Amino acid sequence: MKFTYQDYRMLLQFLKEQGYQICGYHDNYAGTRCAILRHDIDMSIEAALEMARLEEKNGVQSTYFVLLTSNFYNAASAKSRSMLKEIQALGHEIGLHFDETAYDNAGEGVMVKYILQECGFLSTLLDTQVSTVSMHRPSRAALEADLQIPGIVNSYGKTFFREFKYLSDSRRHWREPVLDIIRSGMYDHLHILTHAFWYREHEETISESVGGFICSANRERYYEMKENISNMEEILPVSEICPEMTPPGCWASL
Repeated sequence: MKFTYQDYRMLLQFLKEQGYQICGYHDNYAGTRCAILRHDIDMSIEAALEMARLEEKNGVQSTYFVLLTSNFYNAASAKSRSMLKEIQALGHEIGLHFDETAYDNAGEGVMVKYILQECGFLSTLLDTQVSTVSMHRPSRAALEADLQIPGIVNSYGKTFFREFKYLSDSRRHWREPVLDIIRSGMYDHLHILTHAFWYREHEETISESVGGFICSANRERYYEMKENISNMEEILPVSEICPEMTPPGCWASL
């Protein structure tokens, strides 16, 4: 499977053809053939929003997990909140993406406390009750703990991580042939994780995807500076930061 929007649409079509209903973490999936679609927003809310729009056009709702401790975006900024609320308005759920390494000595009990705190903050931020969590690069201890969190569904809990067939494109690599598995119909319950960051209109190498993201950050930061400093073009022309505005590999939409 290529990392293009066309191939992702193909994945959605294969699910429908094999009789899978797209369900969420709070649905009753017993006795049904269903698939949970999940997206961890590790680096770019813009990319997540593009994927959310694609899914809505294809009649699909999924869950997008927001990382509050990201070094790549600020979920509390007006721009980020606007995009996250648009994702919600498209019918998708927003959950918390939790990074245990952001806290020192986060044992099981302490981890639950911090998850609840972050869920509360994200709920306030979006004026919506956040009731799902996914772990960001979870440790073995976190995976094996089967954390029970009051009022919160743990996507890495026993039900969704062991009783569902779990498929992931982490690090831009499907460890199993996801389309073949869907087409085979071998599993009644699927739990599919994708990272919208990797998907484009046209296939790219991993170096092109990463390089384009880094390049686009220069352009985005330039225009943020322009909003705060008058005569920015006189101080530093945009051409010196972003030659031709959209260098090869860059995300023109940013």
